[in-house]
Amino acid sequence: MKKGLFTIILVILMTVLAACGGDKEAGTDTADEKSVKLGGTAGPYSDMLNKAIKPALEEKGYKVEIIEFSDYIQPNNALDNGDIDANLFQHSIYLENFSKENNMDLTGLLTVPTAPMGIYSNKFESIEEIEEGATIAIPNDPVNAARTFLVLQDHDLIELDSSSEPLTVSEKDIKTNTKNLVFQPIEAGGLPRAVEGSDLAAVPGNFALAAKMDLLDALVLEDMPDQYRNLVAVKTENKDSQLAKDLVDIVESPEFEAIIDKDFVGFGKPEWMENR
Repeated sequence: MKKGLFTIILVILMTVLAACGGDKEAGTDTADEKSVKLGGTAGPYSDMLNKAIKPALEEKGYKVEIIEFSDYIQPNNALDNGDIDANLFQHSIYLENFSKENNMDLTGLLTVPTAPMGIYSNKFESIEEIEEGATIAIPNDPVNAARTFLVLQDHDLIELDSSSEPLTVSEKDIKTNTKNLVFQPIEAGGLPRAVEGSDLAAVPGNFALAAKMDLLDALVLEDMPDQYRNLVAVKTENKDSQLAKDLVDIVESPEFEAIIDKDFVGFGKPEWMENR
């Protein structure tokens, strides 16, 4: 009788221990699912991740690690191979082209406030003061060059051919050059330094901030099309995941916009944020 009772107790004890072990394992799996890595290029967008997105994710129970990258190649490579779960550094045109050229399946969730390109000058204090034949340093890559020409057209310094595609315009599409501006294409990263050596320089916002420039010192800031605003991206297979839903919820929150207004002065807001 005692032997039978001992056997029953032993079976019950083993069952309890197995159940506890199973609960512990399940808890570990849950913790792993809540551990995420977000990638961004060093500067304003890793700052945005750290200041506006990471704390909100942590409030939702996530353990968050921010990975900083120094180029525009590795953040998508890391996303594609699963080293990070989402990234923030690129606009939709770059994402689409990069994904196509590298056979990746990546998706943008939604756009965020983005540092606009500005026209800077140490010689002129306003657009109206620009002199005939002034030199302007512009980015030598097609995407940022197109942005420059759109800014110049918005302020009546040039007129572009109406039949040209706005997102791909180039110098050959200039129909009228009101001030006979002389364009000096250079590497985008060198544009902040070009403010000293040229009459004008068109500096993308991320490079301006990296060089400790004040966006509000620009003569004019870009009225940026949403296609040029940076976005939060994930692998397409994860676009309906809980993390993706939580990221969208955070970026759409009033708290996120309040942080942008306080810490990211001069950033242009996407249409969905302006119109809500």
